[in-house]
Amino acid sequence: MIERAVVGSILSYSQMLHPREAILLLKGKVDKHKIMVNETQIPPLATHGHTFSTFSLHMLPIDFSIVGVAHSHPSGALHPSVADLNKFYGRIMVITAYPYQSEKNIAIFDREGKPLKYEVV
Repeated sequence: MIERAVVGSILSYSQMLHPREAILLLKGKVDKHKIMVNETQIPPLATHGHTFSTFSLHMLPIDFSIVGVAHSHPSGALHPSVADLNKFYGRIMVITAYPYQSEKNIAIFDREGKPLKYEVV
């Protein structure tokens, strides 16, 4: 599950940085097989390029509430690349694709790149 405010944050941050890729940390709670995402955070020293976005893992504070990463695809592709999967951090990855207008422009994936069903609350 993902809070509506988090969806709005991801979409608006992606719009703001377009045509560069945006990247955000996802914070929330894990309860057995259910993840609730309730907050976003800009990673320390995040880098935003036209074909990539990244951050240094060693700069992250110890924070067990980080459940994954969200990033944008200015190209409009709503699926993870090989590079995305190789740099996977946390339990889930949210990708938002241009034009970043609504939940239809968001998909959530597991570590293997398989799409996950989710609910916006």
